[in-house]
Amino acid sequence: MSIISNEHNCLVETSHLDSQQTAKMQSSPAMDRGDGCGDNIEKPPLYLPQPEDDYPSKPECSMEPVGPCATGCETCSTKGGITGLRAVADQYSITRYGPSEWRAYNLNIFQQSNEKIFDAQVTINNAKECVKQTYAAADKTQLETTEHLKTRANVVYRWKAELEHAIDANVEEIRLLEAERRRIQRSLLILTIPESIANEFLQLRSFRLESDLVRDNVEEQLMKEIALCCEIRNLLNRTYEQVETQMIELKTVKARMENDWSDKLHTYNIDSLCVNLTNDSPLLLWKAGVTRIPADQSTPMSYDEFTREALAAGENARERSINLRATLNKIYINSVKDLRDQATCVDIALMENVRVTQDCLQQLEKELLRCLNELGNTEKLIEELRDSTKGLNNAMKLAQTRLDNRLNRWNIESCRDAPQFALIEEVKSLGERTSAILTELKRAEESQAKLVETRAILEHEIMIKRKTLYIDKERGQVLRSFFPSNTDLSGF
Repeated sequence: MSIISNEHNCLVETSHLDSQQTAKMQSSPAMDRGDGCGDNIEKPPLYLPQPEDDYPSKPECSMEPVGPCATGCETCSTKGGITGLRAVADQYSITRYGPSEWRAYNLNIFQQSNEKIFDAQVTINNAKECVKQTYAAADKTQLETTEHLKTRANVVYRWKAELEHAIDANVEEIRLLEAERRRIQRSLLILTIPESIANEFLQLRSFRLESDLVRDNVEEQLMKEIALCCEIRNLLNRTYEQVETQMIELKTVKARMENDWSDKLHTYNIDSLCVNLTNDSPLLLWKAGVTRIPADQSTPMSYDEFTREALAAGENARERSINLRATLNKIYINSVKDLRDQATCVDIALMENVRVTQDCLQQLEKELLRCLNELGNTEKLIEELRDSTKGLNNAMKLAQTRLDNRLNRWNIESCRDAPQFALIEEVKSLGERTSAILTELKRAEESQAKLVETRAILEHEIMIKRKTLYIDKERGQVLRSFFPSNTDLSGF
């Protein structure tokens, strides 16, 4: 907008030339030349108006076809001009105007040309002055914009440097906290055997299928066993969870600061590129629509606040991690619980669950046999119903053929007699019986589909129960046989 306003101002300023500049404008050469005489008073050229042409104008009227010019002979002179005699434009001559009028016309042409040339010179001067002022304003605006870009690039670089320091400190804290986490794992190594057995068994039971994936007594006892192991190392476990939580928090704030740092690095590179661009840069292109303001752009205040929040979150997480590492040195394990009773409860619950599952499997297999028998009976019924509909189809064809033949009777013989109504009633009755049979057939087919679905469900449930028995009996009981003895749990 500044360039447009400057152009308007320069047009207004240069449109009013002073009297001196106007006086210096060159006039038409044809109007400045004399007749070559050495007199002080320059005589105008012969093709321009002469002093003797300045007579009072005479009324223009057509001459009669009589007089000295009637034959087309031109005798115009000074005297003829005074008396008003002039060449006649008639059928004998092509003359239209006199010499004085011709010289006046030439003067008008030169004056108009001089005016147009003068206007063109004024336009050229105005345009040059406008271009000069426009370029000066554009250069000034470009310098100001470059300074703004430099200032913004410095701000982005400052925030980027602070984020780099915070990320380095956060990475160092993550490394220290990871070392403390491994220290906790080493201190808990003696109690990992019973817990790993329970966890592995729970993991195996998680592979049970669909309906058997329940929280039964075996799973409850296994959870109690794991809880018992956790009670033995109560403080250390809680601290370990805190370490894991703190690790996640540190990584989260680290990822947040890294994303912010990456954005600022990208922005700094863009601003640096913009600062170094000049009017002679090779990669300058027209970019349509770049003056639009995206709706999701941030403000300078929200920009600074966002980075401050990220830095504050990283600093708070690091301080909490330092306090947690200081607490780890005060935690020690002093007691070990007896896990054998709980292991016995788990074994008893496992054996009971295996027995119940085996009983359910047997009942499912019996129910599957019943379902298969009933499915066979239903299939036989469907075949019978289909054969029944085929028999009725022939009867329907017969009745319809009779009706069609009787429709070909002529004149008065086309009578609504008793056979006609009987055949119509027969067609209606056969249609109803066929519909009834088809309805029963549809019900039988639906029943067959449900039986097939039930068979699939029963077979699927049998497969699920066999999978559960394999996990609990073949895998679980073998795994429980590796449970450590009382001597091992005592640390001997």
